[in-house]
Amino acid sequence: MSKSEADALLDKDLLARMYFQMVEIRYLEEQVQYLFLTEDMPGTMHSSMGQEAIAVGVVGCLRREDYLCGSHRGHGQYIVKGGDPRQVMAELFAKQTGCSKGMGGSVHLSSAELRFLPGVGILGAQIPISAGVALSAKMRGANEVAVAIFGDGASNTGYFHEGLNLAAIWDLPVVFVCENNFYAVSVPIKKAMKAKTIASRASAYGIEGLVIDGNDVLAVYQATQEAVNKARQGGGPTLLEMQTYRHKGHSRFDPATYRPKGELEAWLAKDPIPRLRSKLLELKILSSGEIEELEKQAKIAVDEAIRFARESPPPEADAARHYIFA
Repeated sequence: MSKSEADALLDKDLLARMYFQMVEIRYLEEQVQYLFLTEDMPGTMHSSMGQEAIAVGVVGCLRREDYLCGSHRGHGQYIVKGGDPRQVMAELFAKQTGCSKGMGGSVHLSSAELRFLPGVGILGAQIPISAGVALSAKMRGANEVAVAIFGDGASNTGYFHEGLNLAAIWDLPVVFVCENNFYAVSVPIKKAMKAKTIASRASAYGIEGLVIDGNDVLAVYQATQEAVNKARQGGGPTLLEMQTYRHKGHSRFDPATYRPKGELEAWLAKDPIPRLRSKLLELKILSSGEIEELEKQAKIAVDEAIRFARESPPPEADAARHYIFA
């Protein structure tokens, strides 16, 4: 990274936006966790608490015309892509003002305008889908990039290997981002694969694979920016393994009792939000007062989203017959 690129990472407006978005996502996830547990919301959800740096650092590198194939922990990814948190909350409440008209729920957020592709329930399926979107961009001669975000469990599916292989042999403008939180539901990664890192698998397809500290938003942003720029300039795909940790269980029904004693506490000490806060104060980029104001505004935005969602109408019964055929 050049000095100018390094200086750009210390831009006050960029870092303030990153901090605001991370706090907004964390507070939204905390409120959603509570609302699901109290049964105010239907269905289930998968919390991304602890993984906010990936949503902010990865998606923050994309242009509006770029495509994002998100994971099932995609609330924050949708917001950073430009989505309205009110539409996210309304979707979770199954209201017609939601981004998927109240019919998708937590996993199936979508927006054609934002080029945020609908979440799929098949583990790892977003990987070849992102390769297909990137192939479309290449065939059209469009200066667009596709990004797929998926978990470590998805890296053990056939979709992962087929998607990476096709993207590699066709030099597609796609970036594969693995949120490695070290558990596929309750299965620790060391019991699911022999390789020491997921990134090392990239070499089998002749593409670059990198391991990144997924709890350091600046490291995430820098690595993703370089991979996106490379893809946009015709350099082909990259596999980025973002090592992180989810603070909660796999879904709202999971108490995560399979985790060894002390593991969660060790990762809480590496929480991405306090890490960025400390850096902002240490480098005197923001004052404590400015940081507190960002936190206040982020919480106001989420509280407004909850109010909006509660007051929105549910879908009408005959809406189930709509949006089936294109």
